[in-house]
Amino acid sequence: MKAPALFLAHGSPMLAIEDNTYTAFLKKLGEGIRPQAVVIFTAHWMTRQPTVSAVEGTYDMIYDFSGFPRELYEVVYPARGSVEWAERVRERLGGVAEVAVDPTRGLDHGSWVLLHRLFPNADIPVVQASVVPWWTPKQLFQLGGALRPLRDEGVMIIGSGGTVHNLMALRWEGHAEADAWAVAFDDWLLSQSSFHSEEVFDYENKAPYAKQAVPTPEHLAPYWIAYGAGSRDQAPRVLFREYQYGSLSLMAVAF
Repeated sequence: MKAPALFLAHGSPMLAIEDNTYTAFLKKLGEGIRPQAVVIFTAHWMTRQPTVSAVEGTYDMIYDFSGFPRELYEVVYPARGSVEWAERVRERLGGVAEVAVDPTRGLDHGSWVLLHRLFPNADIPVVQASVVPWWTPKQLFQLGGALRPLRDEGVMIIGSGGTVHNLMALRWEGHAEADAWAVAFDDWLLSQSSFHSEEVFDYENKAPYAKQAVPTPEHLAPYWIAYGAGSRDQAPRVLFREYQYGSLSLMAVAF
């Protein structure tokens, strides 16, 4: 069975220890999927060229955040790497870009927060991959497209980031209603992606509230990669959609 290509928002690191509708969704999603391996592109690993992890054994944990409860720093997700799958990924990506390999980097929270919820037994090989956020959306889309054949071999592709990710705009107090501007940006992105419109790659100029929704490109970069790895004859499917703190988009999309 073809493994999925997904974009999954990783939201706040608190998703690793909170129970809410999104974590319940992730748990159920993981229960219905059994891939041979997972390749996860994380917004929290930015490099000058595409880079894949080729970790032998168990990944180290990276707690790349501060100011959170102690309980969060005690989460250990003993994901195992795979040098063999990393080499397969490197070979596929090598058709569109020069690719580096990192044998030592641990899992950052863009990866382990999601994987901890999806596959709590940590029994599926993981290849972590970086994003090059200053590449154009079309370049990132083409990078994802190079991995599309691996899905036929049971490799699940995940882009981990956030479509609307403006920490300066968040409203931390109470249960804030979704901000209309954040919803409008996601509506446009999903619509243009569904039509496979070339305009989607020019979101900075065409999308409503683009600068407000995407002040920096690293969290949207994994979306383009997952989109590229998806099927070209089907429209993306929204699996989950909510907003925390007014505008922090928690969206899961299957391509």
